[in-house]
Amino acid sequence: MSRRRVGAVALATAIVTPLGATAATSTAAAAPYCGIYWGSLAKTSSSQTRAAITGARSGQHACYDRLVFDLGRGTGKVGYNVRYVSTVRSPSSGLPVPVSGGARIQITVNAPATKRIPASGTLTYSGWRTFRQLKWVTSFEGYTDFGLGVRARLPMRAFVLTGPDGGQRLVVDVAHRW
Repeated sequence: MSRRRVGAVALATAIVTPLGATAATSTAAAAPYCGIYWGSLAKTSSSQTRAAITGARSGQHACYDRLVFDLGRGTGKVGYNVRYVSTVRSPSSGLPVPVSGGARIQITVNAPATKRIPASGTLTYSGWRTFRQLKWVTSFEGYTDFGLGVRARLPMRAFVLTGPDGGQRLVVDVAHRW
């Protein structure tokens, strides 16, 4: 091999190695919080169920706060539309519904509710990392809406689980940070 080729190979190796090291360092620095890749865009499923919402409960996890809507037994799979909005609105009247927090999530469950959830209509979260307030909006024509106030616009996800009782659960998780 000529001296010119050996010099070119050595130069190429010297240039590639630091660039590769820099790329690995950048990737590690950009690693998501708790491995969360959810994003903050709307989460939807157009399914419809005849089961009714029977309750809501919440819990704190190491990386996110969780809200669970319990549904009774019924045919079909529960559908939903979970999205950040500038103002939570009642779909039946279009009027704004005030919800505490730096950001608001409107949750539409494609299922009726036979009672107000929570029973008082509002649940305030004190000392939680992300959740600030859950507010009942309305149950109208087989759809039920809630407003969830959160600290800021953060990654969130929504999915459905089947419970041991045969009922379904709509789960909404909101990360503590990006």
